[in-house]
Amino acid sequence: MQITRTFIFGGIAAIVALLILTQSYFTVSETEQAIVLQFGAVKRIDKTAGLKFKVPLIQDVVIYEKRLLDIESPPQEVILSDQRRLVVDAYAVFQIVDPLKFYQAVRTDEGARLRLTSSMNATLRDVLGGTTVTTMLSRDREGVMQAIRTKVNDAATPLGLSVADVRISRANFPESISQSIYGQMNSERQREAAQFRAEGYEQAQQIKAKADRERTVILAEAKRQADIAHGEGDAQATATYAEAFGRDPDFYAFYRSLDAYKKTLGGDETQYVLSPNSDFLRYLTRPDQVKSAPAK
Repeated sequence: MQITRTFIFGGIAAIVALLILTQSYFTVSETEQAIVLQFGAVKRIDKTAGLKFKVPLIQDVVIYEKRLLDIESPPQEVILSDQRRLVVDAYAVFQIVDPLKFYQAVRTDEGARLRLTSSMNATLRDVLGGTTVTTMLSRDREGVMQAIRTKVNDAATPLGLSVADVRISRANFPESISQSIYGQMNSERQREAAQFRAEGYEQAQQIKAKADRERTVILAEAKRQADIAHGEGDAQATATYAEAFGRDPDFYAFYRSLDAYKKTLGGDETQYVLSPNSDFLRYLTRPDQVKSAPAK
């Protein structure tokens, strides 16, 4: 029995020793930082990575992130200085830089997020309340965001936090205002379209009028040149006929009569009532009047 009791006590002692040993050290990774607490009071801060030791059962360890963290604020409606309303979503990137202040002010990550979200919402209302929609859509927007970041960082410093950046992820008009603005934009686009069509029609009329004037000038010039050419041709034809008539009047009269026969008697449905003794038919009824053409 004595041996059994000794064995049991030895096993219990070994278990207690093992528990004490496992409670006497902890590890801190490269992305973490630790606070060692003794009965709730901060004993020391470990920011370097590695194996660390503490007093078992007396000291506790709280681990915080060293990496950048992000937080998104819920959508909220803000009124700008031009009385326009915007529904704004924002996010912030922050880091725990002073674990002691962080522990004393908020203790937990959830507490820090609540405080930081409240600060972001108040800052957004304050800064955006002094700006306009035009500013938010221009290059001055970066200055507005810098002012917001500075104010949020100032509010976060007592919490042991450093705010690296604050950005507006979305800024929309409320639904009711959006519909009104859409209607105004639609009317403005229709007005511009009507103006463009009117200007286009005016330009088209000017181009058409210019083309008509040029067409009239071109046609007049072409007719003038054609009349000149036609007159010159008639003059040449008249001179040729006169020369031919002067050489052999009888042959010229015979040639002209044949041309007249061709033009007047060539139709199949044309009927003429002429006297056989008509002078028009003299070359048909009196062949003896036909003289031979002069030799060339």
